[in-house]
Amino acid sequence: MSQSLLQLARNQNYQLGQLTPSIVLYEPSFEGWLSAVFYVYANRLQDDESLQLIAQDCYVPSLIAQADSVTINEDYAERVLTKLHKLLGRSGMRNILWGFLSEKDHIGTTLFQVVKYAIDYPSRAIMEDLGNLNVLDLVQTVKSVGREKHRMEAFVRFEHTTDDIYFARVEPDFNVLPLIGEHFRQRYQDQHWAIYDVARGYGIYYDKSKSTPSRPAALQTITDLDDAVLRNPASIHSQDEQRYQKFWQGYFTNVNIKERKNPRLHKQYLPQRYWKYLSEKQVLPNAEHLQKRR
Repeated sequence: MSQSLLQLARNQNYQLGQLTPSIVLYEPSFEGWLSAVFYVYANRLQDDESLQLIAQDCYVPSLIAQADSVTINEDYAERVLTKLHKLLGRSGMRNILWGFLSEKDHIGTTLFQVVKYAIDYPSRAIMEDLGNLNVLDLVQTVKSVGREKHRMEAFVRFEHTTDDIYFARVEPDFNVLPLIGEHFRQRYQDQHWAIYDVARGYGIYYDKSKSTPSRPAALQTITDLDDAVLRNPASIHSQDEQRYQKFWQGYFTNVNIKERKNPRLHKQYLPQRYWKYLSEKQVLPNAEHLQKRR
């Protein structure tokens, strides 16, 4: 141990345990995090003030930190999930899941502290206690995830392909694909469609042939799409899609009133980070096919 660490250890204002945080690494999934919560309580680590729960793919090794990896155990995860549902109810569990999908730094630790608070005070409505910094952080995070979910439902642009599949690329700030799937499943039951998260490398697919008159088909997870298609989706556009995009781009350009343009307000309601996947933003406004015909 270095001289500086020895001096800190001898100082009454510091405890050696505070310098060596205990870290529990979980597999990057909700079941992995639930398994880690079970591990913490099974090993009586819940009162360790330096405890951190970190996803394995986000962990940066440290010389002074002690890290233990936890594998997914479905039985343990189910037991924790049942316990949390009893303590937090449906709305509380929604907050926990949406918070997890934010993928924010240290979200695993924040969620654990909220869970510990609920277990320590089972009769208290902890989600209403915004004086607790962990609860406040979670509530604010959930609001951000909700805004991103709403924007994705509004800004997704499907493109018809030669395989008769309506395909859309997205790149949300948070992992909201599991949250928006039901929105599209209920509204587009009469066609094949897929939404692919470019940043996270997976997507959801709806196969209308597996639906019934009384029940839409279940969503499927898709991975490992051809990189060439992701970089250049126009290569698989159907002829109808090419024509429709020109019509839409022309409408979008000509419906604007030049004298009333407000770029700041436009970016407020349609943030620029979404533009690269919006078909109406992919051409120059002076393109020939967009000009008004006199």
